Amino acid sequence: MAAFLTASLSIRPAAGGPFPSGPEWGGPRAAPCLLGPPAACGRFGAPASEGRGAGGPPARKNQRVSDVAVQLETRGLWEEFHSLGTEMIVTKAGRRMFPTFQVKLLGLDPLADYVLLMDFVPLDDKRYRYAFHSSSWLVAGKADPAAPGRIHFHPDSPAKGDQWMRQIVSFDKLKLTNNLLDDNGHIILNSMHRYQPRFHVVYVDPRRDSERFAHENFKSFTFAETQFMAVTAYQNHRITQLKIASNPFAKGFRDCEPDNW
Repeated sequence: MAAFLTASLSIRPAAGGPFPSGPEWGGPRAAPCLLGPPAACGRFGAPASEGRGAGGPPARKNQRVSDVAVQLETRGLWEEFHSLGTEMIVTKAGRRMFPTFQVKLLGLDPLADYVLLMDFVPLDDKRYRYAFHSSSWLVAGKADPAAPGRIHFHPDSPAKGDQWMRQIVSFDKLKLTNNLLDDNGHIILNSMHRYQPRFHVVYVDPRRDSERFAHENFKSFTFAETQFMAVTAYQNHRITQLKIASNPFAKGFRDCEPDNW
């Protein structure tokens, strides 16, 4: 099942915001939106580029994933954080994301089985530091050695397409850590590095030789507004204020030390 991770996804940092832009970001251009006019692109995640090789044609997709579309929930909140430069806490024990990554799925085969999962990829090869005098992130050097790549399976996987489409799919169990020796299955990230969450829909192919068709049986999505900087402590005080104001589980932390939000 992990064979689909060999596909390459094109990711581009969003324009504007408190993060630097320009040649230092480099990298490939983002995949064009395949869901129609810009209004549709605004509602649904743009499918990541899934060609078999650089410059090659997109891999042919199984009809059970070819029409899948994904809508990001609480988009307005994500955009509010994104405008400030989203930061996500990573700890040795693991910290849950806020905002929580939640999506609504369309276009699944109601009777087919699907696995839903996420992974996180660096947006560039840089390490950053926060300049408090200018409230902005600056490049501090080359990225640290890449953390072990991991994927997070939604705990309800596998499930029928009908079940996935009936509900909001929430990855509220996912935790981020900076512990390279973590044995709890948390997503391992480097602090002061910038990441793009990726969401994958994988069709559970019942054929005995399904491994031959692994590249056809998944579809991947990215949302630019979910990009974030991994930190061990919030750098931008406006991010801290927005997290406390918008997280219902953080109300009790206004007067005490944050723990699990």
